[in-house]
Amino acid sequence: MTTFQSLQLPNGTVIPNRIAKAAMEENLADASQGPSAELLRLYQAWAEGGAGLLLTGNVMVDRRAMTGPGGVVLEDERQLDKFREWARIGRAQGAQFWMQINHPGRQMQANLGQQTVAPSAVALELGGLSKLFPLPKALGDEEIGALIQRFARTAQLAEQAGFSGVQIHAAHGYLLSQFLSPISNKRTDSWGGPLENRARLLLEVVKAVRAVVAPGFCVAVKLNSADFQRGGFDGADAKRVVQMLGELQVDLVELSGGSYEAPAMQGDARDGRTLAREAYFLEFAGEIAEAATMPLMVTGGIRRLPVVEQVLQSGVAMAGIATALAIEPNLPRRWQAGERQISAELAPIRWKHKALASLAYMAMVKFQMHRLSHGGQPKPNVSPLRALLAEQLKTARRTRLYKRLMAAS
Repeated sequence: MTTFQSLQLPNGTVIPNRIAKAAMEENLADASQGPSAELLRLYQAWAEGGAGLLLTGNVMVDRRAMTGPGGVVLEDERQLDKFREWARIGRAQGAQFWMQINHPGRQMQANLGQQTVAPSAVALELGGLSKLFPLPKALGDEEIGALIQRFARTAQLAEQAGFSGVQIHAAHGYLLSQFLSPISNKRTDSWGGPLENRARLLLEVVKAVRAVVAPGFCVAVKLNSADFQRGGFDGADAKRVVQMLGELQVDLVELSGGSYEAPAMQGDARDGRTLAREAYFLEFAGEIAEAATMPLMVTGGIRRLPVVEQVLQSGVAMAGIATALAIEPNLPRRWQAGERQISAELAPIRWKHKALASLAYMAMVKFQMHRLSHGGQPKPNVSPLRALLAEQLKTARRTRLYKRLMAAS
């Protein structure tokens, strides 16, 4: 298969090429948690860039549960017209446009003022930054049932708005990933213990979503290939979950990895393994592909066309690109036009404090998206410290706005 060959999914949907703009958290919601004009401008740049599939950043299924302030929420019809415009822009150049739907679980900062929830009352271990995240409350059966319906309702609304699919986020240490991992899931009931129980919430969410959308609407899952923490969700677990998903009309599985505690999605493992500088998770994908009946996509560190080709030659159906498209949104179009050597990357951050370096790297990515969202050009050589300080100021402002919004509601 080649980079600019189309891909037909199990439900008959055709993706025009094998490059996906993978999800990045934009934090560009408007004051009422809908898609802002800046967010629409950002997606116009990506739609014009030539990727065959665009995935949104986190769209939250519950306004009380945010991966960060400034996040978009879709839980009812009040702002559906804004989402319709977002869907129109994302699909205008012929790409598939899928909404990533998510719940943070315990990965929500304490300063947002909301109760965090998780499979078990297990706190995040982030060294000196652990205090930023409260001890979560273990979810009860009724609360779990309500959460499943929230995912289904958001997917249903995404279809009404004109998106062509949803991606259910079960990676990066968010709620569904927390249920999958024995590090964060210590339950002894039917939602914990053996992998079949730990995977139950993800499977129930997929079934609930599939039940309320049309057959031609795509349902995808983002899954960790591993947690990259000793004793966590590993490659063998991922392979088995992919087998389970194969029985549920899932159209695509994206493989990534890591969490806030071990940000392998940025190339940082915490279990002694060394990750490649590009296509971090490709070696795991090869093993997992043996169990997959649906197409697989690999995301993590990809920024050059030869690496995209390596991914596809391995038997993986799609290459997901994130940071590189924040720096150069036109990469796919330029590659297709013959500029094979073009790439885009940020300089690595060599700070000793790994958690702080991770925050600075994310801030550098958001700095690029912010510039694109205002019609400007990215600035990949921005100082990590400058980007981090600017992002912290914006986050403080968004946090105050969020808390006022929640108090008013």
